[in-house]
Amino acid sequence: MKLAIFTITKLLTMKNIYFLILLFLSNFIFGQNNQFLYEYKFVPDSTNKKDVRTEIMVLNIQKDRSEYYSSERYSIDSTMLVAIKKGIFAPASDKETVTDRVIKYPGSNQIVYITFLMLDRYKIKYDIQFDWKLTNEFSKILNYDVQKATTEFGGRKWTAWFTKEIPIQDGPYKFKGLPGLILRIEDSNQNHIFELKGIKSNQEGFAYPDLNVYQQFEVNYNQFVKKFKNYRQNPTADLVDRIPDQRDSEGKFRTSAEIIREMNNEALERLAKDNNLIELSLLK
Repeated sequence: MKLAIFTITKLLTMKNIYFLILLFLSNFIFGQNNQFLYEYKFVPDSTNKKDVRTEIMVLNIQKDRSEYYSSERYSIDSTMLVAIKKGIFAPASDKETVTDRVIKYPGSNQIVYITFLMLDRYKIKYDIQFDWKLTNEFSKILNYDVQKATTEFGGRKWTAWFTKEIPIQDGPYKFKGLPGLILRIEDSNQNHIFELKGIKSNQEGFAYPDLNVYQQFEVNYNQFVKKFKNYRQNPTADLVDRIPDQRDSEGKFRTSAEIIREMNNEALERLAKDNNLIELSLLK
């Protein structure tokens, strides 16, 4: 047996051996269901650079897909799902978190982007491909050897640092397609910065908690862009006839139109301060 293994190994070129090692490592890492934890720093309002938000985001690697989501939002949704299953009233959390989720598939350009517009959830399936430019600049992050690469996406210029030591062509948010995991990526103005802070092994299969309390719409990318731009102009357009006349906590009677008008004003005020999106092109 040893002689046979030695003979086969001699016949392989170094390139083939390297490929087999990468393939083995990739399959091993996918099989471990690892969670890559990124610190996400971002400036939501371009007119207030001092307001820097920080959130821990998770890139959850499974055998057949990866899922990217907020760690805090996952905890909130998990808690609410437990309450719902027990028949307990669980009021929605008013804590601001990143609600976007991204599902990617190894060996495919298709992604599934899940986001919210007011009270509704949107699921957008589309293909995405990055035009990466690799450089000869190298560094270290978390003791991993990393290489610099650049690209343009969503109306921004991005710089990424990836490592071939983790042969997964993935990264935070929608970023992917480099010959190794992206450990850090930031836009040229440093308004959005993702950096790997830790890795957790998760042996169990993963399913994001589905609260099943939202209206969900599955649309293509062009349909979503049109809907998104309309939403930025009139956030509560889809709430007409969905909110009844009612009395508030103090017993004051309010019509549906009054409630929606107040919600619309509050949403417009909030959106005005959310003008520094990852994908700036959505605002054009």
